[in-house]
Amino acid sequence: MVRFLTAGDSHGPALVGILEGLPAHLKLDLDAVNAVLRRRQGGYGRGKRMQMESDEVEILSGLWRGETTGMPLALQIQNRGAKKQETVRPRTVPRPGHADLAGGYKYGWEEDLNPIIERSSARETAMRVAIGAICEQLLAQFEIEVLGFLRKLGGVDIPPKTTDPSELKVLREQSAFYSGNPAKDEELKRLVDKTREAGDSLGGVVEVITTPLPPGLGSVAHFDRKLNARLALHLMSIPSAKAVAIGDGVEGSAWPGSRFHDPILLENATIKRASNHAGGIEGGMTNGQPLRVRVFLKPIPTLLQPMETVDLKNGRSTKAPYIRSDVVVVPAGSVVAEALVAYVLTEAFLEKFGGDTLEEIQTAYRNYVKRLQKNKQALGLSTSK
Repeated sequence: MVRFLTAGDSHGPALVGILEGLPAHLKLDLDAVNAVLRRRQGGYGRGKRMQMESDEVEILSGLWRGETTGMPLALQIQNRGAKKQETVRPRTVPRPGHADLAGGYKYGWEEDLNPIIERSSARETAMRVAIGAICEQLLAQFEIEVLGFLRKLGGVDIPPKTTDPSELKVLREQSAFYSGNPAKDEELKRLVDKTREAGDSLGGVVEVITTPLPPGLGSVAHFDRKLNARLALHLMSIPSAKAVAIGDGVEGSAWPGSRFHDPILLENATIKRASNHAGGIEGGMTNGQPLRVRVFLKPIPTLLQPMETVDLKNGRSTKAPYIRSDVVVVPAGSVVAEALVAYVLTEAFLEKFGGDTLEEIQTAYRNYVKRLQKNKQALGLSTSK
């Protein structure tokens, strides 16, 4: 079983994490992990703090000469903007849209909201991105690629020019917004600049596509093992997330069933699908089609144009404070979503093909794919691993 825990505050000494359940003998490329962390800090519309930090993950244990040992991985990301607690003034004014008020009530920090502000910050996602980037390296051993990108910003839809993973990745690297259509960048920059001048913020939609995936990841046996439920759990934990859709789950809710459901066809004695409105999941399990997940992210709630709130110290109405923030974090949200999808898929993959070593998992995977190919249902899967 693979699982993780994180700890750490936005301005504390470091973020730390423990990732347990990876097989032994997986070679890790930490430079590649750090490249993903840098991508999380980028994207047009980010604030000044992202220019101050330069995230790098350090593995404290669980690696031996570059390979996983099968023991828990201990990870650390230092916060270069760390502050000593005694130098931070108490905060008693909760910001609308943040965890400040509810957290202050829950944990009894009404007289100083800082402990809630520190932990609820999106800074925490840096560690989950590092964990997800490591999971992506395991999936890559089986030629599975997870790719997150910007799908919509404000009211501007940005359909990708292609769904081919290799081509889409090149386009994403060319875009300041991590979209699959860099030709839209200038329009999006004007939108972000206009929003900044108005002291406001923007939300949007990110999409994650994963392919190729074997059918059968997840389970129909119990509700909490369904892959779509597990994806929704992790993706909804992104601080700005307000909704998650699998495939065409939002638009498709208005369609008749004859349009939404994907016909199962037989071509040259091989099972094919005519469409992928289901987004690669049926009955809580992957069906062999590309996995398509979208996450709907709210606008950042910390605004230059402050909103109404109350000072808990004196009970008087006031304006919310401005704490250094961004105009838009949706591009960075695509990086977080990609990492979390990679983690959930790794979890499900190891449940089905698990073993203590990478070789054992490769053997189990090859045997499964051979069985599917024998029945001519492999759907493009590879037995090379």
